[in-house]
Amino acid sequence: MAIRVLLVDDQPLLRTGFRMILEAEQDLAVVGEAGDGLQALDQVRALQPDVVLMDIRMPRMDGVEATRQITGPGRDGPAKVLVLTTFDLDEYVVEALRAGASGFLLKDAPANELVQAIRVVAAGEAMLAPSITRRLLDKYATHLPSGDEPVPDTLDTLTDREVEVLKLVARGLSNAEIAADLFVSETTVKTHVGHVLTKLGLRDRVQAAVYAYESGLVRPGAQ
Repeated sequence: MAIRVLLVDDQPLLRTGFRMILEAEQDLAVVGEAGDGLQALDQVRALQPDVVLMDIRMPRMDGVEATRQITGPGRDGPAKVLVLTTFDLDEYVVEALRAGASGFLLKDAPANELVQAIRVVAAGEAMLAPSITRRLLDKYATHLPSGDEPVPDTLDTLTDREVEVLKLVARGLSNAEIAADLFVSETTVKTHVGHVLTKLGLRDRVQAAVYAYESGLVRPGAQ
């Protein structure tokens, strides 16, 4: 079945461009459009898309709040949010990730990257390169704990090895790099990451990285 996509952007011309790109793919179907966050909420309820391509800066309700209401705590709907931003380090991107977005993509990304990003997010993965995760969190380190605060009790549910994996995820390592660092297979790393997400109630490795920083497990800027 085709991946159902909702386009959310306050610029009609951009929505038209995205629609043309996506409708050229057999496995993607644009089921609707919205010009702001409030319209997006209505469309999500009515159309039940798999992926919402979400602009950040829009009138009436921005993409961060719309993302929070679509994918935030207590939401069990199928929609995943892929945030679109004009700037490489948009000041709202971290807030969108905290709100439940599965990743972000630059608006000027090549068409093939846009298509692949939607497929990745629809499959339940995070569309955010490990290096970008690190840059984002380090750039906004002033908004995160210093690392001196006590770590939350939820970390007690993790094994020592799972804590190790979580720290490496937060520091921007890919599964292959984590496997090499810990001298285990990539399959083992994927299993550990899956356990971490399940135990901490997180959607993907992006939120796991944010959690590690916010909990104080990893200090911003630490190597």
